[in-house]
Amino acid sequence: MKRKVFIRGFILLLLFFAYANSAFCAPEVWNNDLRTLFTGNKSIIYALNIRSFGAKDINGDDIVDPTTGDVPGTFVNAVPRLKELTKLGINTIYLLPVTKTGKLKALGTAGSLYALDSFDKLSPLLDDRNNPLSVEEEAKMFIDEAHKLGLRVIVDIPSCGSYDLSLERPDLFIKDKSSNAVTPADWTDVRLFKVYDENGKINRTLVENYKTLIKMLQDIGADGVRADVAAIKPYEFWKEIIDYARLKDPQFLFIAEACPAWINPIKQWGEYESVEGLLKAGFDGYYGDWAGFDDFTKAKDIIKRVKSDLKISKEFNNQKTTMASFATHDQQSVIVRGGVPLWEMITWLNITLPMNPYFLDGYVTGDSYIYRYENKKAQRSSTDDDYYFVHRAKFDIFNFSRRPVGNHKELKEKFVKALKFKYWAKSVLIEGEFIPLKTNNPSIFAFARKNGDDSVVVIGNLSKEHEIDAKVYIRTLRDTSFVAPVKMGEAPIVKRGKMLVGLKPYEVQVYMLNKVNF
Repeated sequence: MKRKVFIRGFILLLLFFAYANSAFCAPEVWNNDLRTLFTGNKSIIYALNIRSFGAKDINGDDIVDPTTGDVPGTFVNAVPRLKELTKLGINTIYLLPVTKTGKLKALGTAGSLYALDSFDKLSPLLDDRNNPLSVEEEAKMFIDEAHKLGLRVIVDIPSCGSYDLSLERPDLFIKDKSSNAVTPADWTDVRLFKVYDENGKINRTLVENYKTLIKMLQDIGADGVRADVAAIKPYEFWKEIIDYARLKDPQFLFIAEACPAWINPIKQWGEYESVEGLLKAGFDGYYGDWAGFDDFTKAKDIIKRVKSDLKISKEFNNQKTTMASFATHDQQSVIVRGGVPLWEMITWLNITLPMNPYFLDGYVTGDSYIYRYENKKAQRSSTDDDYYFVHRAKFDIFNFSRRPVGNHKELKEKFVKALKFKYWAKSVLIEGEFIPLKTNNPSIFAFARKNGDDSVVVIGNLSKEHEIDAKVYIRTLRDTSFVAPVKMGEAPIVKRGKMLVGLKPYEVQVYMLNKVNF
């Protein structure tokens, strides 16, 4: 068998970002284009927590404590780090909730970001006390600076209210038989909003409060929102909220935390809106079903999910799409789950699948999200919880914690190269058709993205333990075909109708092909 792998000069072009592309440049006067960007799968999303993004942990104990000289994260000290994101290739920031949080029956010393305590106030914890501006003015300044760099800004809106808010505004919450505000699922620090009133109609008071929240976010310059557990509110609720937001800004993006495979977490207390219902209400996209990716063992698991998302998108004339959810704040660190090989696989699936890539703060350098203070007694707390509550190996949303950063600095270069390829091959990876490819092993997935004569082929080993010699069947492939490696280990063997590759556990390989049909 002949080994023939043709490497072309296009690889050198991966050294340059396509910043000149108008989709990624910032105009002098900001005009929101986020819906167009997102529905075209052109958003490169980076999620961060303002509470930790610009924080400084002087003594390195992972806790940010101003009494020991540490500096808490604020909108103001987050600004200097924005250029880091543009250098990575990011064009969209996703802020975890920035609203005021509850302090009673709380989790962690700062309180969960998702324990909404106000519809019209940002968290005072994000205010720079040395700056004369209000926290809302500082937030607007942060977003203005992001816009100057061409960064769009999504803000997360919580689905439930804090215990504090349930005491202050009992009319907004569902009550159990003992007249207590309902704790949904195992979310012990929040209470469930009452979506319907006693007559079975939409709770007008709740709707108006959500409009107030949207107005506040639009006033500070946000380009869109991600709605936490969106499916626990119905079509009618979201239709009114979304229509309200779009009167002011037709490009205001709505992403639903929802997935066709998810089950109702509050089934005792309410219905669960379908993904299709949320999209009909006006949501532009939703989570792809990738949360349990490292439990996938068969290639068909991947193909089935992609086809499902593409089918839903087609039902809406390709005006709806998905956001990747391989590694959100709800999942354990990729490094803990599968080490660098899984990190590389997830990075390249983000880059090559037909969806908007999503990366959590700390992902780029492989943060384990294992904190030294994990669940230990706290010396100081701003809530009624005197423990540093965290979910092991998950991004901390409960405490004043250090800036996320991992010990795998070498991954940053790999990340940047992958995003460079995303920009360089955008005509294929954004506009190209998704084509599943047949392999000789159920643990080996393979697919192509094809546009015209150009194709990108991705091959991966889902086995956590076994090396596999794989065959990928490409009917028109010849041993003289143009096959250029983008990401690979050893060179493949190319022969008539087949590509032969050796794959280590969790290894992924990526190739460019030209004038090959599938």
